[in-house]
Amino acid sequence: MIDDELTKCGICDRTGAVLIDGSPAKLVEKALSRREGKLTDTGALRVKTGKYTGRSPEDRFIVDTPDVHDVIAWGNVNKPFSIEGYEKIKEAVCRHLSHHDLFVVHGMAGAQRKYSRKFAVITELASQALFVTQMLVRPSKKELDEYGEPDFTVLAAPLLKLDPEEYGTHSEAVVLINFADRKIVIAGTQYSGEIKKGIFSVMNYLMPIEENVLPMHSSCNMDPVSGDTAVFFGLSGTGKTTLSADPHRALIGDDEHGWSDDGVFNFEGGCYAKAIRISYVTEPEIFQAIRFGSVVENVVLTPGSRVPDYFDEAYTENTRVAYPVEYISNAQLLGYGGAPKVVIMLTADAFGVLPPISRLSREAAMYHFVSGFTSKVAGTERGITEPTPTFSTLFGEPFMPLDPMRYAAMFGERMEKYGTKVYLINTGWTGGAYGEGKRINLPYTRAMVTAALNGDIEKSDYRHHNIFNVEVPTHIEGVPDIVLDPRRTWKDKLAYDTQAKKLAAMFEENAATKYPNMDPEVRAAGPHSK
Repeated sequence: MIDDELTKCGICDRTGAVLIDGSPAKLVEKALSRREGKLTDTGALRVKTGKYTGRSPEDRFIVDTPDVHDVIAWGNVNKPFSIEGYEKIKEAVCRHLSHHDLFVVHGMAGAQRKYSRKFAVITELASQALFVTQMLVRPSKKELDEYGEPDFTVLAAPLLKLDPEEYGTHSEAVVLINFADRKIVIAGTQYSGEIKKGIFSVMNYLMPIEENVLPMHSSCNMDPVSGDTAVFFGLSGTGKTTLSADPHRALIGDDEHGWSDDGVFNFEGGCYAKAIRISYVTEPEIFQAIRFGSVVENVVLTPGSRVPDYFDEAYTENTRVAYPVEYISNAQLLGYGGAPKVVIMLTADAFGVLPPISRLSREAAMYHFVSGFTSKVAGTERGITEPTPTFSTLFGEPFMPLDPMRYAAMFGERMEKYGTKVYLINTGWTGGAYGEGKRINLPYTRAMVTAALNGDIEKSDYRHHNIFNVEVPTHIEGVPDIVLDPRRTWKDKLAYDTQAKKLAAMFEENAATKYPNMDPEVRAAGPHSK
C-alpha cells in the first residue's frame, strides 16, 4: 500500500528503505544511527538545521492554479509560482527522494475530528519525521487503519539544494504550496518549522472556505472547573507563551487554532516553543517538557557534556524545542473547548504610550485583529535606533492566504454571536519610551489578565482614551491606578501626547496602505492622530 502512496506522489524506482509511522523511540534510534543529532542530558534529540535556522519567507510561494487565482491575497507574502515551475521542482524532489531512505508520517491537523484534515509527510530525515510525529495530531490505531488517502501530502527533501537559475527559485531552498495538487513541496532547508507553517497555511485556506472555521495564530487555554476558554494573540516578544501558560488553567494549545460553531480547537498535537534563555524558573512547564521524544533545534551543547546552554545563541537566537502537548502537565489533552469568553490581544509597545489594558468594541477588535501591532526596540536589529512599529496582519501575516478582511469579518461575527469580550493588553513600556521608561511589571500584567479572564475587570469604571479610541478601566485589584493611565506615568505630559499621536498616525498609515477595502466603521474604531 505504501508503494502505491509513494508512486502516486511521483516517487518511483526507489533504492532506499521506508519506515512508516515509526514510534518516537524508533525515530530517535534512526536519527542517532544516521548522525542527524545527539541526545541531550535529559534525553531530547538535539539537531542542527544548518544554513536555515528559521523560516525563509522569500523562498515561500503559492502555485498560481486556476482554482485559487482569484481567491488568494497575492502580494509580498503570498507570492505566485507557475504551474510549470512547480512540476519541474516536484519532479526533482521526487527523483531525489527515490534514492534515499524515507520516513513517512500519517498525521492530522485539527484535534476536533469533525474539522480535521489528514496530512501525510514524506521526508528523508528521521529527525524531521520525529518532529512531525510530535507536532501533528496523532491518529488513534483505528484512525490509522482507516486513514485512506491523505487530504494533503508534504514532500520534504531538506538535503536537496536547487539551482535558482535552473528552477526559478529565490535561492537553493523553496517551499511550494499547491492547493490543486494538494501538495506542499519543500527542498533545501532542514528547518522543520517550514513543514509546520506550511501545514498551518493550508489549514488557514481550507478552514474558512470549506468549514466556516476561523483560523487563529494564537494560544488557547481554559478554566478546568468552569470550562470557560480564552484566546491569546500576540507576536514574538509580547509574552503570549508566558501569559497563556497559566498553571491554574488547562492549555489547549500554544500556537494554531480554529474557532468553529462548536468552539475552539487546536490544529496541532504538539508545541514548538522558543528555547533561548529558557530555565526552570522562567518557564517550568516548557523546561520540563524537554525530554526524550522532544526535538531541540540549534541549541548549543556545553563542550564535553550533553548539557544544553540555552543562553548561548551561537547558532541562532531562534532556538526551538518541539514536544507533544501531553508533555505539559496541565494540558487539555482533547485539544478543544467551547467558544471563548475572552480574547486577549497582546502587544509590547516600546513607544510607552498604549494603555496597559483596554476594552475593545467589536469594530475596534476587528481593527486591532487586522493590524497585529507590536514594536521592536532599539538595538534588537542593526539600524534600529528608536522604537519601530511592527504590523503583522492577523498576528500571523506570513501564513494567511486569504483577504485579511475575510478573516476579520469572521472574527467580528463570532465575537457578536458568543458575546466574547476582547481586551488589548500592552506588555511593553510605561513612563516613557524604551530607553527612558521601564517595562510594565509582569505581576501587574498577570493581575490584568486574571481580571479579564474572571470578569472582575467589568466591575471597574471606564474612561475613553481619545487618541487610541479605546475604553480603559480605572481600577483593577493588584494594579496601582496610575499604571492604568499611561499619560500619568510620564513626567512630560505633552511629550506623551506627541508620542501617542505619532503611534496613532502609524496605525492610520498602516491601515490606509494595507487595507484600502476596510469597512469605514472598522476604520473609524482605530486610533486617531488628529
